[in-house]
Amino acid sequence: MTIQLHRNWWAIVLRGTIAILFGLLAIIWPGITIKVLVLLFGAFALVDGMFTLVAAIRNRSGLYRFWAEFEGIVGIAAGILTLIWPRVTATALVYLIAIWAIVTGIFEILAAFELRKVVTGEWRLVLGGILSLVLGVLIAFFPHAGAVSIVWLIGLYAILFGILLVTLGVRARRLDKELSDLTV
Repeated sequence: MTIQLHRNWWAIVLRGTIAILFGLLAIIWPGITIKVLVLLFGAFALVDGMFTLVAAIRNRSGLYRFWAEFEGIVGIAAGILTLIWPRVTATALVYLIAIWAIVTGIFEILAAFELRKVVTGEWRLVLGGILSLVLGVLIAFFPHAGAVSIVWLIGLYAILFGILLVTLGVRARRLDKELSDLTV
């Protein structure tokens, strides 16, 4: 699994970069309509889920694969459901985002505990999982907050989570380089 993580460092960095871009778009356009938010969230959840699932499939063994596969499937499902029903009400969208964030957070934390056996720096994934949980809980408890507030909250979350993923990917790249230097 360690080798798979190191070889796929670029997917982690790409996933983080996409999250940062999504977060910036959400913050730059705070007056975004709920329909555009639906489409942005749907696209983000779908792409994020696909990258997570591909990384899990490429990892041939371990408990991490199961959790990552499940997280990827949940992300893909959330993205597809959001894109199929773009006229979903604001409240339903808010709860969909809250559930997605909570489930993603739980599985990121579980994956981090599995990863700690093979790599250092897993605290970034734990912190990302905690951020996901906090986002989900805040949205669930305050569903009728203004759409702009929710967009900003989601944007901030995506930027912070993206930064954590990029730093984790860079760390995995460094370890990959160190491993390849040892084999030369």
